[in-house]
Amino acid sequence: MSEIIRIETPLTQEKLKSLKVGDNVLISGAIYTGRDAAHKKMVEALEGGEDLPFAMKDQIIYFVGPTPAKEGQVIGSAGPTTSGRMDAYSPKLIARGLTGMIGKGLRSPDVIEAMKKHGAVYFGAIGGAGALIAKRIVSAEVIAYPELGPEAVRRLVVEDFPVMVIIDHEGNNLYEIGKAQYRRA
Repeated sequence: MSEIIRIETPLTQEKLKSLKVGDNVLISGAIYTGRDAAHKKMVEALEGGEDLPFAMKDQIIYFVGPTPAKEGQVIGSAGPTTSGRMDAYSPKLIARGLTGMIGKGLRSPDVIEAMKKHGAVYFGAIGGAGALIAKRIVSAEVIAYPELGPEAVRRLVVEDFPVMVIIDHEGNNLYEIGKAQYRRA
């Protein structure tokens, strides 16, 4: 079992190059949220020459649509969304400097190629643990597309947010490694 690596955002190229597939990571600092509807709006903004809701360079997007916060909470349940829903949009955001994505599930070859070309990592968060993960979120603020409700873009501040490197910047893929190990067993 690997040791736990602590990183502070922003996720620079120097930091991400030290991360390897299978590393357990605790992230602290600002991260952003967005699911497919927000990603579509961001890519449309790029294509229209408009500004994005936040500068992509060295940032992490968490694929999540949190539930409403109960009284006394910063945010409701905040478990990861299936990442494949963002695959049509992620390469364009990676090309703009996005260095980290958090979600669950497989990524397309186009996303992995963009990660290798521009330097980005894909972190996995534990599906089904949204209430537990929400406890690592210190603050949440809607910064764009409020009309999307839970899918609005938020700026989260997290402390010791638990993730694992699923695909590193070299394209090493934990899903593929796991399948290969299973076939050999």
